[in-house]
Amino acid sequence: MVNYDNLPAASPYFDGKLYQNMNDDLQLAGMSKRTVHGYLRAVRQLADYCEKRPNRITEAELRRYFLYLKNEKQFAYGSIRVAFSGIKFFYSRTCKRNWQTLATMKLQRSKTMPEVLTIEQVHRIIDACRVERIAAFFWTTYSMGLRLEEARNLQVGDIDSQRMMVHIHRGKGAKDRYVPLPTSTLHWLRQHWVTHQHPRFLFPAEGRNHKQSSTADTPIQTSTLQKAMGKIAVELKFTKRVSIHTLRHSYATHLLEAGVSLKVIQQYLGHSSLQTTMIYLHLTDTAEANARETIEQIFRRR
Repeated sequence: MVNYDNLPAASPYFDGKLYQNMNDDLQLAGMSKRTVHGYLRAVRQLADYCEKRPNRITEAELRRYFLYLKNEKQFAYGSIRVAFSGIKFFYSRTCKRNWQTLATMKLQRSKTMPEVLTIEQVHRIIDACRVERIAAFFWTTYSMGLRLEEARNLQVGDIDSQRMMVHIHRGKGAKDRYVPLPTSTLHWLRQHWVTHQHPRFLFPAEGRNHKQSSTADTPIQTSTLQKAMGKIAVELKFTKRVSIHTLRHSYATHLLEAGVSLKVIQQYLGHSSLQTTMIYLHLTDTAEANARETIEQIFRRR
């Protein structure tokens, strides 16, 4: 069962029964802990901006708030999407309002391509890790194309060394899937587990001595991993914007360049739609090179 402790702080304008009702509605809707946090925070920020309880906010005030996020705060697409989704959930489930703004508002998504590393660059990141658990985490994330939260929450029982597969059952949208387990990753995970011997987590949180603890109740902290990646990217002087999620993009691109079909990559990544996976067609040099070779063959003059 998902632990919904440590929820975002309420405010004088969004607390008590109203706050708890939305929290309950989100959990009953099957939302992940991360989504619950993001949606509650979105409504709290709206209430703080309007300086009134969200059940007393008017549609005109809501419109001004979204324009404020877009024009003054200049929120990126992802941030506005979370704000919109959280607020829409509140006014469609917890405090029902039939507002045209929520029904007709469109979010324009940026069409920028995700950054991708070469295989050599990935290895440079791993080699630059000064702490073994960080290197093991990054390699595990890359070699199986995992999302950050999926890798953080990997458990001992998820590893099937007989079939060389890993069961991902805490993924986005609570969708289960299996991904291949490379031999190198299995060996590294085994070596890493010996250092902490946690009965549940493969990457447990740190104890007071800054070492992973066999009694930790939670996996390694997200901030620890993100800070490590940020420092390494600066140290290696990458001109690209590199994050832990870049490893997942690189995994998919490298598989595609090696000839793995998009349908199989879709399955490994856990994408609901093949359309989402098709973005990697634009990121691979091999696909473009193969297309150029085919064009030359087809249109060669005899």
